[in-house]
Amino acid sequence: MTILAYAVAGWLFLLGCYGLVTSSDLIHAVVSLSIAQSSTYVLLLAVGFQRSAQPPVFSSVPTRATRVVDPIVQALTLTDIVVSATVTALLLAIAIQIRKTQGTTDPDRLRELQG
Repeated sequence: MTILAYAVAGWLFLLGCYGLVTSSDLIHAVVSLSIAQSSTYVLLLAVGFQRSAQPPVFSSVPTRATRVVDPIVQALTLTDIVVSATVTALLLAIAIQIRKTQGTTDPDRLRELQG
């Protein structure tokens, strides 16, 4: 199970990097970056996965040793999702502004910055 998760994470990362390299549009580049960032979710969840472990929620003090999943990994994954959504929104807003000012989102056709 964990080998498959690592393979999926690597495949998503390579797919996102390939999209970034071959991108001829800023929107496509932002989506490709988002795909590459999503590989970190799968990687973090694969690192924190424990077979037959319980959620880290206890109603009382456990009387016997119980295997639980580390909640830090889940918190890092949620934080990663929020940061990724924020970065994607910011990059899309920048791409929209570039389209408004330059008239294109093709990186090869953009004029040099003046200022």
